[in-house]
Amino acid sequence: MNLEKQKSAPVYEALERFRRQRVVPFDVPGHKRGRGNPELVRLLGEQCVSLDVNSMKPLDNLCHPVSVIMEAEQLAAEAFGAAHAYFMVGGTTSAVQSMVLTACKLGDKIIMPRNVHRSAINALVLCGAEPVYVNPDVDAHIGIALGMELSDVQKAIEEHPDATAVFVNNPTYYGICSDLRGIVKLAHAHGMMVLVDEAHGTHLSFHEELPVSAMEAGADMSAISMHKSGGSLTQSSLLLLSENVNTRYVEQVINLTQTTSASYLLLSSLDISRRNLALRGRESFEKVRQMAEYARGEINSIGGYYAYGKDLVNGRSICDYDVTKLSVYTRDIGLTGIEVYDLLRDEYDIQIEFGDIGNILAYISIGDRIQDIERLVGALEDIKRLYSKPISKLHNAEYITPIVAATPQKAFYSEKALIPIRETPGRICGEFVMCYPPGIPILAPGEMVTEEIVDYILFAKEKGCSMQGPEDGTLERLNVLV
Repeated sequence: MNLEKQKSAPVYEALERFRRQRVVPFDVPGHKRGRGNPELVRLLGEQCVSLDVNSMKPLDNLCHPVSVIMEAEQLAAEAFGAAHAYFMVGGTTSAVQSMVLTACKLGDKIIMPRNVHRSAINALVLCGAEPVYVNPDVDAHIGIALGMELSDVQKAIEEHPDATAVFVNNPTYYGICSDLRGIVKLAHAHGMMVLVDEAHGTHLSFHEELPVSAMEAGADMSAISMHKSGGSLTQSSLLLLSENVNTRYVEQVINLTQTTSASYLLLSSLDISRRNLALRGRESFEKVRQMAEYARGEINSIGGYYAYGKDLVNGRSICDYDVTKLSVYTRDIGLTGIEVYDLLRDEYDIQIEFGDIGNILAYISIGDRIQDIERLVGALEDIKRLYSKPISKLHNAEYITPIVAATPQKAFYSEKALIPIRETPGRICGEFVMCYPPGIPILAPGEMVTEEIVDYILFAKEKGCSMQGPEDGTLERLNVLV
């Protein structure tokens, strides 16, 4: 990587030049650098609003970049070890969907773990591809889905040699990593693309002691959430490509769904954040790594909590662990993750990333300080002392292996009926049901409803999880195929 070149931020620098010119705006956006919306200026600041501008020759155009955006994307590709990079302003959701839509068309098969983000299954609804699920093991104690075992991927490839791609989470929301190098080698030997959801692995490219990144492992495409651990603004992400991928086709796919009115606030934040990672990423993530390991040790010393890490690695379903993730199992103090999440926010003014049935995740990144870690540890110690209950193992698992009865697209567009949820076991689901975050569907269109799944959904709802997806927001009824 050429560090001298990486000091440049072409989009940001072009915006600065444009701002100094004081051009009279007779284009959109209609707030006209904030003059038409003074409340917006008071909220965001004059400099921010003055940079919310439209695409024009000096600033390039995201739909067909030829100057500063193209230069910024080339710098991003170099920083992440990719052949090509694309700025994405629809979040990593749009990057994931662009990967799937590139690799799959109607009737194609794609091999993937079932614990994918909803964006991947949404892409199957859009393109009509058929998922071939590699159902991950579930840790018997902490209840989370693990990675894909290489032997299971090999079996899926042998049983479905016509599949076009293998989709991998790297890492999962909880920090679990599969044998990515092994999966890439296996898939490529059978002529299949490897697509990697690296939403939670932006930092992997910038520290040698973290798990291998998708591009380093030889994957074909990778979706990167720069706004998660990379420091850019929410909704800004990257799509990375290897040299084997047809860039012109990918660009056509991206433009099927991505906005033609890209926000320059998002674009410049990607540009600046890439520069920051390229120049200071290793130093920054070494601090993040140390803070997370310190927090893990302090939380485990409280007793009752289990902040897991490298100790989970088994060489099969967990080939590596992202130690920057502070994932904590809470059920041994008698509280669900969502109950601890709510207590931290409501009683201690601490906002963590998510709480689910058994775990919490505190996202530690380049913006955190050691005093914040101390405050979190102290609050968790208090919660154990003040709010712990008798231990219950009811509905411990975060993941229930589904029975797939129809493709997501067929089920989504089929005729459906809303019926009481307790009457749905044995029927085929026609919509999504998930706790958000993390946004991994409990049920997806085309999957069989079971008593176990209904019990789990109602338990999660009762405990306060944010349930998303179904037409009936009360979850008293569920859409099933007629």
